[in-house]
Amino acid sequence: MEKVPQHVAVILDGNGRWAKSKGMPRNYGHAQGAKTLEEIVESSAKIGIKYLTVYAFSTENWGRPEEEVKALMNLLGTYLKKCLKMSIKHNMKVRILGAKEALTPELQKEIENLEEVSKDFTGLNFQIALNYGSRDEMLRAMQKMANDIKEEKLSPEEITAEVFSDYLDTRGIPDPDLLIRTSGEQRISNYLLWQIAYSELYFTDVPWPDFHTEELKKAVEAYASRDRRYGGVKEERSHV
Repeated sequence: MEKVPQHVAVILDGNGRWAKSKGMPRNYGHAQGAKTLEEIVESSAKIGIKYLTVYAFSTENWGRPEEEVKALMNLLGTYLKKCLKMSIKHNMKVRILGAKEALTPELQKEIENLEEVSKDFTGLNFQIALNYGSRDEMLRAMQKMANDIKEEKLSPEEITAEVFSDYLDTRGIPDPDLLIRTSGEQRISNYLLWQIAYSELYFTDVPWPDFHTEELKKAVEAYASRDRRYGGVKEERSHV
């Protein structure tokens, strides 16, 4: 495929509605969504995508019914174990974005092990946003900056966009070229607000459990057809 985006970010939406449409509980949809994610991770690497970042659990998701949150945490624990095996098999580096300290000690241990084992792998860079919210991320970044200024490790005059970026969870990761949201919703939902300033947006009615490889290719093809100008003006070719 020509003009493949280097970094694709995805909002995995529609698991619960997909399950309801089939007369199944919401947790069934989340389980199927996890299987779809395994497929998309492998497909992304084959297509030539270098970075894949997915929105797995937001800071706002704690407001869901207690039973659903508990099931999601259990599912995430299972997925992280699978992700470790996938990481080793496919030479995939995995990073977890978000406020990890709010997660259970068991999940934190799984995350620490996964990140440590995969830190030097050179294949697909796979980021999972877990207990993540962009506003929370930026507040945490500013708190770290304020502390560094207090300790005279940083001066206000040194603060630039690049410096601020280095305080975010995505430090060292290029900004997304393409943001995909599934299941018909057309909003950002507090996801990578700083990082997607110039990302191309792609919305599809397909719910996440049905977002298979062909749907990913459609999104990449739509991206390839667009003209990214980053606020500039496209140069007109002379007809002379």
